[in-house]
Amino acid sequence: MEINYENLNSMQMDVLKELGNIGAGNAVTALSKMLNKRVNMEVPKVKILEFNEVTEILGGAEIPVTGIYFRMDGDISGNIMFLIPVESSKALLDMLMGIYRDGDEFGEMDISALEEIGNILASSYISSLSALTGMKIKISVPALAIDMVGAVLSVPIIQFGHMGDSVMLIETHFSEGNTHVKGNFLLIPDVESFANLLEKLGVA
Repeated sequence: MEINYENLNSMQMDVLKELGNIGAGNAVTALSKMLNKRVNMEVPKVKILEFNEVTEILGGAEIPVTGIYFRMDGDISGNIMFLIPVESSKALLDMLMGIYRDGDEFGEMDISALEEIGNILASSYISSLSALTGMKIKISVPALAIDMVGAVLSVPIIQFGHMGDSVMLIETHFSEGNTHVKGNFLLIPDVESFANLLEKLGVA
């Protein structure tokens, strides 16, 4: 039986949500170390969606976001994306550099910093996934785009010509002092990898 978002049972959903919680927690811990500041996180919201539902969940195709994209390969293959509203991207840079960026364009240093943050967060999620499943997974170098949600989500489709049907979306709110950031982490396994992931998690 092909496993996708439509025929997950409650135990499989619970395990995937727990995976999302652990990944988000580890990512925020890594961000705290990078910033050398205490970062607080709300309990993340974990959803399993069909790929074509993501745009609507994020507020529509025309919402401007920073998208940080990775390809993952190894025992599981697929795509990883961070979608961060542009205002939250500026708040992240404020956390990192102590510069308030109201209305500023992103410079080369900003892009590099956001890619590095994305790399640290993605590596934390993948390390959590590897630890829980015993799978060996590697991720590509990050690619970053600042555009509307619809355009950013089309990047991996254009590059690979297909996408897995199922998406694990982890919506995370975190803060440092008075600075608040909303981030969306998307794990998009290739179709055959989704069943393999559930099998490795012991709930196939």
